[in-house]
Amino acid sequence: MRDLRKLLRFARPYWKQALYALVTLLAMVALDLAIPRLVGRIIDQGIRGKDMGAVLSISAAMLLISALDALAAVLNNNASIRVGEGVARDLRDAVFVKVQGFSYGNLDRFSTGRLMVRLTSDTGAVQRLMQVTLRIGTRAPLTMAGSIVLMFVTSPALAATMVPILVASVGLILLFSAKMEPFFRAVQQKMDSLNTVLQENIAGVRLVKSFVRGEREAARFGQANDGLAADTVKVMRFMSSMTPALTMFINVGLVLVVWFGGRQAIDGDLSLGQIVAFANYLLATMHPLTAMTQLSNTWANGLASAKRINEVLEAASDVAEPASPEPLPEATPGGIAFEGVGFRYNGDSGEPAQPVLEAISARAEPGKTLAILGATGSGKSSLVNLIPRFYDVCAGGVSIDGADVRRIGQDSLLRHIAVVPQETILFTGTVRDNIRYGRPDAGEDEVVAAAKAAQAHDFILSLPQGYDTRVEERGRNLSGGQRQRVAIARALIQKPRILILDDSTSAVDVETETKLQDAIRERMGAAAGSIATTCVVVAQRISTVLNADKIIVLDGGRIAAEGTHRQLLRSSPVYREIYDSQLGGGLKAAGSVEGGRHGL
Repeated sequence: MRDLRKLLRFARPYWKQALYALVTLLAMVALDLAIPRLVGRIIDQGIRGKDMGAVLSISAAMLLISALDALAAVLNNNASIRVGEGVARDLRDAVFVKVQGFSYGNLDRFSTGRLMVRLTSDTGAVQRLMQVTLRIGTRAPLTMAGSIVLMFVTSPALAATMVPILVASVGLILLFSAKMEPFFRAVQQKMDSLNTVLQENIAGVRLVKSFVRGEREAARFGQANDGLAADTVKVMRFMSSMTPALTMFINVGLVLVVWFGGRQAIDGDLSLGQIVAFANYLLATMHPLTAMTQLSNTWANGLASAKRINEVLEAASDVAEPASPEPLPEATPGGIAFEGVGFRYNGDSGEPAQPVLEAISARAEPGKTLAILGATGSGKSSLVNLIPRFYDVCAGGVSIDGADVRRIGQDSLLRHIAVVPQETILFTGTVRDNIRYGRPDAGEDEVVAAAKAAQAHDFILSLPQGYDTRVEERGRNLSGGQRQRVAIARALIQKPRILILDDSTSAVDVETETKLQDAIRERMGAAAGSIATTCVVVAQRISTVLNADKIIVLDGGRIAAEGTHRQLLRSSPVYREIYDSQLGGGLKAAGSVEGGRHGL
């Protein structure tokens, strides 16, 4: 319940609709409770008294009450739906916005499948909980309470015989509800696993087909699906035992009413109409209990979902905004310094893993190009992700023009940095929309200039609608090299002070890559006026880094060598080994395109 109370703040904007729903619900309860008493009167005054006028007048009153009850139910449903839908919408917005503020570390711990379930299934469960509470969930206990009061008003002695049955029924429901939430939490965890497998399979279905691994993926999905089904069956089996038990209590209660009520009627203490009215009140007491049992799955599901949503909303970002953020000046030169940097990832358990980076100290001079070279897993991407604070260092520090990035406001920091990530992500929309993603106000000339610098202009013009060609999901209607060039254009149009290219030309041929590098150097040297842009390039192939002003060679999370291409060929065995394995031929001229072709 504590988790649900935390989410009640999302219902505050809809308090008027919620109050309206409760008022109409109270009217429904009052009208419902009036019917049994009128039934008793129509039997005692009309039928037994042989008064047709009383039968007609009381019947007319019952019809009017039924019509008003139906109207109140419609109004209550409309109000409760508006509250439930509004809360669900605001919850989805809050979770989505929270996810946008997550650091890379948070995203590592919350998988895509888990976040999708929280945004869809869990918010839907809370929505149903709100709606049910404002409708049946509140109506049932109020009807039950009113019926119990009227049972004692009708016959205190007969009502006293019903107390043990009511206590047993309520106790059974409380026990049932306490057991249900853990069951539903287990079901939702299985739903997380199923969604993770489903999301991975749909995203990689082409890879699955190419490796003929459909049977393996079907087995993975089947295992997750079977686990979900098995836990759901447990829940439903447990639920199915409740309705028969409560039905038994209802039948026992009716037998007692007939037995004790009949004896009182024979003695003249009760009328036949009072017995019928009492029996109706008993049903009005017990049926809400049955309804609450059937709806307890909604409550248990909603409570479990509220807990899972709060896990997201209360998750603290690993990269916190500084208490007094410093702005990065608009004319910042863009010099980068790594000072004794150490870093390690934290997994789902929160326990730190093995170090990824250790004692990294290096500088990227303003307006120069720093290249980071190394084998897969050497820590290249991890190092550059520390510059825009996608992660925070575990030791040492990263500074821009002498200011520690942890003291700079995140918006100010990211406004001066453009990143082309290792995995190219394009969004549905036009090619133009994707290039202008970071600067929606960019003019057409700027879009074309950025595309030309990224060597994307020619292939874009060859598309069916040119820049207006629609990009399909994740850019699947473009080749890998085309996606990378659009992503580079998207970064260049921002005119950043710091440009990070994280192995972003791996799908581009060497000739195009050389032209692209030349265009970037020319564009970034003039794009910011008198101050050039600092460029950080992550690469695995030598041809990408030949003309860099400085090259860092990473090996096992440490700097193995540092210098220019020519210096490293002479001084670094690790660099020389990488060079020979890719290009060979000894000391070739730096930046030689022909030399690059030898390795591709």
